[in-house]
Amino acid sequence: MGAKELWALLAALRAGWCLLPQAGYLHPDEFFQSPEVMAGDILNLQVYYPWEFLSSSPCRTVVFPLMTSGISYWVIKSLQQLDICSSCINSYTLLVSPRLLFTIFSFILDYSVYQLAPSWEADRWKALVLLAGSYVTLVFYTRTFTNTLEGLLFALLMVLVSSRKPDSSLAEPTRSPLIGIVTTAGFFNRPTFLAFALMPLLYWAGFIVDSQRSIKTVINHFLKLVLCACFTAIVFITADTFYFTSVGLDNLYNIKNNSLFDVIGRLNEKIIVTPFNFLSYNLNPHNLALHGSHPRVTHFTVNGMMLFGILHVLAIGAGCKMLKQYICQLIRVKSYYHGSPGLLVHSKGKPTLLLFYFVPLAFLSLFSHQEPRFLIPLILPLVLFSTSQNRAMKWKYVIVIFNMLGALLFGCLHQGGLIPCLFRLEQLMHSPESSNHPRHYTLLFAHTYMPPRSLLNIKKRDTHIEVIDMAGSEEETLCQTVEQRANDFTCNDCQVFVVIPGTIRATITKCGVSFLNETLIFPHLSMEDPPHIPFLLSRNWRSQLGLYILQLGRNQQSL
Repeated sequence: MGAKELWALLAALRAGWCLLPQAGYLHPDEFFQSPEVMAGDILNLQVYYPWEFLSSSPCRTVVFPLMTSGISYWVIKSLQQLDICSSCINSYTLLVSPRLLFTIFSFILDYSVYQLAPSWEADRWKALVLLAGSYVTLVFYTRTFTNTLEGLLFALLMVLVSSRKPDSSLAEPTRSPLIGIVTTAGFFNRPTFLAFALMPLLYWAGFIVDSQRSIKTVINHFLKLVLCACFTAIVFITADTFYFTSVGLDNLYNIKNNSLFDVIGRLNEKIIVTPFNFLSYNLNPHNLALHGSHPRVTHFTVNGMMLFGILHVLAIGAGCKMLKQYICQLIRVKSYYHGSPGLLVHSKGKPTLLLFYFVPLAFLSLFSHQEPRFLIPLILPLVLFSTSQNRAMKWKYVIVIFNMLGALLFGCLHQGGLIPCLFRLEQLMHSPESSNHPRHYTLLFAHTYMPPRSLLNIKKRDTHIEVIDMAGSEEETLCQTVEQRANDFTCNDCQVFVVIPGTIRATITKCGVSFLNETLIFPHLSMEDPPHIPFLLSRNWRSQLGLYILQLGRNQQSL
């Protein structure tokens, strides 16, 4: 099978796996930074609004959620209102429609590799196969993360700053406005985008200065970039201010007769600049510690390996070798004064791509909170570097096995029972029987990731469904809550479901309550409550890799 055919097969796998859908649950942010918020705003569903989207602490721009999950939900809402699809809004479409849009957007990565590979002396189709076969592309880039958008904007920026055409001739630098727009949009999506944008912008600036003889032309390029960046920032600030505050057209009309200074003063009190709020919060070490503190070398030693495997090792090895070479050059006084090859613009692609990879990695390592998904934008320079001079070819079997294991772990196993569980509960609560005989449902989740309420498809006006998220509660607290529900006889038509991983199933039996039914959803791997190895070797190994839905019975002793 040729490289083109293999890429097409992997691209089909990416789209098909999105539609299945993928059951793995990577991190709560894939729901609570976009789909959950938009489901509440557009579909009027009961959701949990994260603190970043509250008007009291606005730290996330609403523009990208509106442009992605918002559009997806508006489409399925319109289809249902037009009677084109009578039941368009259900747990499946609520999950898949935003993911499908992100999956389509993920092919921006493929386009970027196709455009950039010849410029960086990489084989175009081998690079595309390496990209499409990575579990980072198959799993992370099909999920609704802000990190996914960050990676796509980084890819676009690398294309825009590219100084060479596919035929290796120098291109005329005419993309200053687009570079300003993409950089500003990336900053509002995630302020950490500046760490990724630094090297591309320096590369572009060096190319502008070297290729233009007139200082007037150079200034003109930078003015275009700044003006477009400012305009884009105004658009984001305006949208966020309207969303998070009470400022509206009526308010603006009421103050139009005031003086200009009064208008500016009142708008200044209301104005929302989400990236500044984000930075203000995250630059406080105490706030970062609330989300988890990690050693500063976690990105280099753990996260890079977890995401990219041997490619990360190859990049580190090449980086050390290249650093040694440049140190030797600096020691040679003669070559130093006569001018060694420029690192950014005049050098071969190898040093520059390594800087595109390691400079963001170094900046992100300055923060104590380090998660693997923060590094997913780096897949583009790493793929280009790894396929130049066929570095990755001799490791192809290691790469294939690594990505298969990664796709299995994060795409299927990791918290993999929670989404099917929500699908099943949604079907139960919206079944014809439940519609004819309304009941009160209590759904209690313990030792799982935060369940996205939107997938339960509950309207805000419906008060007969209660969701309780107990996170990683201690055994005593969990038992107290379960016993309290079992002894509640004030409601005759109440049904209580307890959702727990199989690894703590034995804990629930100590609570002294009975269960009418139990359903095991397989597979489900909880790294917070990992399975016990001896049990995995026993006949009941499936229970250790499963998620239980337990229907609570009444305490017979209280009757």
